[in-house]
Amino acid sequence: MKIIKYLFFLIIIGLIGLLVYAGTKDGSYQVVESKMINAPAEVIFNNVNDYKNWEVWGAWMKEDPNMKLSYGDTTSGNGASYSWESEKAGNGTMKTVSVINNAEIVQEMTFKSPMGDSQSNVYWTFEEQDQGSTKVSWGINGEQSLLEKVFFLFQDQTIEEGIQPMYKESLANLDKIITNEVTAYNVNVEGVVEFDGGYYMYMTTETQKEAISQKMAEMFGVIMKYMSENNIPQSGMPLTVYKEMNTEQGTTIMSTGIPVAERVIVPWNNDVLCGKLPKGKMIKTVLTGNYTNLGEAWESAYAYMNQNELKPTWNSEPFEIYMNDPGVVKNPAQWITNLYIPIK
Repeated sequence: MKIIKYLFFLIIIGLIGLLVYAGTKDGSYQVVESKMINAPAEVIFNNVNDYKNWEVWGAWMKEDPNMKLSYGDTTSGNGASYSWESEKAGNGTMKTVSVINNAEIVQEMTFKSPMGDSQSNVYWTFEEQDQGSTKVSWGINGEQSLLEKVFFLFQDQTIEEGIQPMYKESLANLDKIITNEVTAYNVNVEGVVEFDGGYYMYMTTETQKEAISQKMAEMFGVIMKYMSENNIPQSGMPLTVYKEMNTEQGTTIMSTGIPVAERVIVPWNNDVLCGKLPKGKMIKTVLTGNYTNLGEAWESAYAYMNQNELKPTWNSEPFEIYMNDPGVVKNPAQWITNLYIPIK
């Protein structure tokens, strides 16, 4: 009997010592994982901001395919929430407490276990870079309870070591999904249409193929400034007319312009001039997607013309009209470009 009593006391002393030792351990934890994703911040933010998307890229879903998910009245934005129940991953809830559109999301996570509930702070930041990519950072921090500190004394990894691989894998999955989303495109040759023509303010330059986008942006800026200073209203979406292409030298002569309602008289030697798009039959092709796919769109347009034995006009100058503004429509997959080839 005395031996049992001594053993009992030893166990009690050991438990007290274990609790005291655990109590001296630093229970704070913090994990931050970052990844560069080649997409605008708005596109990534919109995905992360909606909890229903998490089950697609969240690495924890792989650990338990039978995980039960429940969503609150709203799944995105401030006040959004969801919860999960899992025999393998445990039970918990997540709630969004503040949002700065396209820049930051702050959330609270409550994890439920036999040791009691524990809370963590979760945060996301989206930092757009110069080349159109975005640095996405996902972090979590909190304080372990005494029982949690005791629990992790007997684990082969710390809480940080358990969370970090899951965050890293989840961000990699998110990257793949976002990349597929922003690179999606479609080319549709609508065939022969009647084009009404019209006037436009323009500038002309010769440039190397790889510098076309930069030159366009520069000329659009000059044209818009000229129109603003001279109170000339814009009547349509920006466009580019291709006057000559030298495939051997890789150069292009092009006019970048902005439509106006009527002819504008300017000095002949002015940097910004007024021209007129032709009226008549044209092959129309619509590209929905990034401008990097314009080459394929033009190839499809000319292939259609050849298949249907259609001939260009003697002075045919193909042109593009950009139907929405990339500064407003951030997702390249939603950019719309109309291509026209004047035909006889």
